[in-house]
Amino acid sequence: MTDHSFYMDLALQNAKAMKGQTDPNPLVGSVIVNDNHIVGIGTHLKAGEPHAEIHAIRMAGEKAKGGTIYVTLEPCSHHGRTGPCAVAIKEAGIKKVVIATLDPNPVVSGNGVKILEEAGIEVTIGVREEEARKMNEVFNKFIVEKKPFVTLKAGTTLDGKIATHSLDSKWITSAASRQDVHQLRNENMAILVGVNTIIEDDPELTARIPNGRNPIRIILDSTLRIPMDSKVVTDKLAETWVFTSQKADEEKEKLLSSQGIKIFRTSGSHRVDVKEVVETLGEQLISSVLIEGGGSVHASFLENYLIDKAVLYFAPKLVGGKDAPTFLEGTGFAKMADAVELTDTDIIKIGQDFKFIGYPRYEKGDIEH
Repeated sequence: MTDHSFYMDLALQNAKAMKGQTDPNPLVGSVIVNDNHIVGIGTHLKAGEPHAEIHAIRMAGEKAKGGTIYVTLEPCSHHGRTGPCAVAIKEAGIKKVVIATLDPNPVVSGNGVKILEEAGIEVTIGVREEEARKMNEVFNKFIVEKKPFVTLKAGTTLDGKIATHSLDSKWITSAASRQDVHQLRNENMAILVGVNTIIEDDPELTARIPNGRNPIRIILDSTLRIPMDSKVVTDKLAETWVFTSQKADEEKEKLLSSQGIKIFRTSGSHRVDVKEVVETLGEQLISSVLIEGGGSVHASFLENYLIDKAVLYFAPKLVGGKDAPTFLEGTGFAKMADAVELTDTDIIKIGQDFKFIGYPRYEKGDIEH
């Protein structure tokens, strides 16, 4: 086969299989073809380890010479923890490079292509570009803005309830949907909830994925009400970070710190500033955060235009009740014209449930997110 899309699809497929392993690096896949035969395949496995192109070149060996390499992201041009892939491609004698998308970092974008073209290598850009961009939506934001990609997740009834008026919430969605959520947790570097979720449900906030990873647990707790016997404090299954305000009790902070809990005091006198939380997580090299809080936490992120993606699991149930909590509360927007529209939407059926995916579109006049 000689179709560029076929080989790029293979590279994308291999890259996607590593989701949750490469943070804060991007997902990258590569395929080398010579004389219509695949001679090398590579995938970036983990930050600090060889890039996808290097794995593919090593597999191909001498067969790389004169071949074509397909790569889902522009080959790097700089010396980091590994050498520049553009130079390795040139030295391997590869004659053609097909790239899905350029590096989104404006500081380096196009530099890898420049090295290749100056070496007389033919370069094609844009094969499966949209798929490659979406695959690396986390990296694309983090590398440019130095802030994590924020995903809002909620499991709700069709009328938007996350519990009954008596606060019973076990279980709204099916076991299949809950398993899908564990995969989401595995793919994100951190998971964030408010302290009320800890007090009411005492969750582990872990991912039950074989050979997976547990995200760092982020708790918003303005006065350090978090119980010392809660699982996120005692189980040691994952790191726990607590963001609090200037009002927080110093003795409680010392107790939590003695249990290995990392405390971040934000500048707010009585409340935790969620914008400051996002900025701090970026400084800590957290590239992705899954928000699984209650309606108030969700609203604070939406009203500050901090949500990049919404993943909602709808169970075919109706609860009703004006006092039953919903997944989005807070003050809300005053006018329907101000409502945040979700675009690029998709609906996937999981058993009897529906998984909705959408991306908030913020108007130019909104607060920069």
